[in-house]
Amino acid sequence: MNKRHLIKLTAALLAAAAFGGSAHAQTPIKFQLDWRFEGPAALFLQPAAKGYFKAAGLDVTIDSGNGSGGTVTRVASGSYDMGFADLAALMEFHANNPDAPNKPVAVMMVYNNTPAAVLALKKSGITKPADLNGKKLGAPVFDAGRKAYPIFQKANNITTANWTSMDPPLRETMLVRGDIDAITGFSFTSLLNLEARGVKPEDVVIMPYGDYGVKLYGNVIIASPKMIKENPAAVKAFLTAFAKGAKEVMANPAASIETVKARDGIINVPLETRRLAMAIDSVIASPDARKEGFGQVNPGRLSLMASQVSDAYNTKTRIDPAAVWNGSMLPAAADLNILPPAKK
Repeated sequence: MNKRHLIKLTAALLAAAAFGGSAHAQTPIKFQLDWRFEGPAALFLQPAAKGYFKAAGLDVTIDSGNGSGGTVTRVASGSYDMGFADLAALMEFHANNPDAPNKPVAVMMVYNNTPAAVLALKKSGITKPADLNGKKLGAPVFDAGRKAYPIFQKANNITTANWTSMDPPLRETMLVRGDIDAITGFSFTSLLNLEARGVKPEDVVIMPYGDYGVKLYGNVIIASPKMIKENPAAVKAFLTAFAKGAKEVMANPAASIETVKARDGIINVPLETRRLAMAIDSVIASPDARKEGFGQVNPGRLSLMASQVSDAYNTKTRIDPAAVWNGSMLPAAADLNILPPAKK
């Protein structure tokens, strides 16, 4: 080996060691998002574009998804090593597939609060949860907000729920047309979709679950049990590199959107920048996240969520909170100190 190659190898090993992944240089990781390449995808595309995964000794491939349920299933099948998915969807998979040999596990909390919300137009007269009694709600059958609605319903003493199902692209359209009175969806997605259909933000009523007594966690990074068992150092290296990139994204959302545009050249850059900023403010750097610490979970809150999801989703077995969460591979506290200063 000549001197130049030796210097390059030494530099690569030192970079990998900085992320805790020196023993697993260029470990391949297939990663699936929960949805399309939209604003929040920058959280993962930024560390990839800046070379942080590579410096950690990882060869990470990031693909778009079509819903959290699909992401959980694909990681369980071995098609993907890691992914980004709603914690409730992960819990549901565990409880409905107790004999599945490869149940994915959450290894880092990203959306400390669920983005799920009920949205209505002001002209409907709906201003608070009690006004939903007797009204017609709409959402796709797999929508996280719809599946968790019984928890919202119970917390706010709502007695009736009349549902209309549709494909995702029709949800906001049917609300604007008046075919339904309210919808469930991710707050930062449905609001922007309504604006794209000509509705002014001030004409929309948003009831985030987290503001109305429903403290469910949202999206987490998940990993296959095979990867956790065979290469926990690579999982930790991924999470450390991710946190480094996510800190930059939260500090400057507008700049990081370029990483999303690089993957999908037809995105609406201003809209996706807003979507990302809304996600950061509402569910990533939320008061609950600041209290618990980025990436972490509160055991009591996790147990309560497991019980609530078991009931609301009517799962085959009860959810064991200890089986869905493994925080042993989280980076050091200093590496998780990434939330931007609280807005005054």
